[in-house]
Amino acid sequence: MMEGMKPFEMTDICPCGRLHQKKPVAYGACCGRWLETDSPAPDAESLMRSRYCAFVLEREDYLLKSWHLNHRPTSIEFDPGVKWLGLEVRSHTVQDATHAQVEFVARQKPAAGAAVRLHERSRFVLDNGAWLYVDGDAL
Repeated sequence: MMEGMKPFEMTDICPCGRLHQKKPVAYGACCGRWLETDSPAPDAESLMRSRYCAFVLEREDYLLKSWHLNHRPTSIEFDPGVKWLGLEVRSHTVQDATHAQVEFVARQKPAAGAAVRLHERSRFVLDNGAWLYVDGDAL
């Protein structure tokens, strides 16, 4: 977690922006269920949302654990001072029982400079009971 950032509480609104009945969902009832436990995310969209939260909270352990071994980097460098501004999930496509894609736009503002949009179509695979991020194409 970034130095000086207040600890994230399970009752805080989840950074992923998921809504339930048009209301924001608490972190503990959303992505916190997977980030704070060993329980796997139930589908590719939930994994993608929890990975966004892991970037917001700078949780390298979760990001690496949820990355498919064949594509996983050895470490993750977080850009200092980045402020994450939001996530929009554009589509979640189940291709078959073990493959899915999620298209999303994540917005961030670097410490210096203008806000940036990260638009990606990500590929996920269900491996040994857990969804894993494989890779993605920038759009």
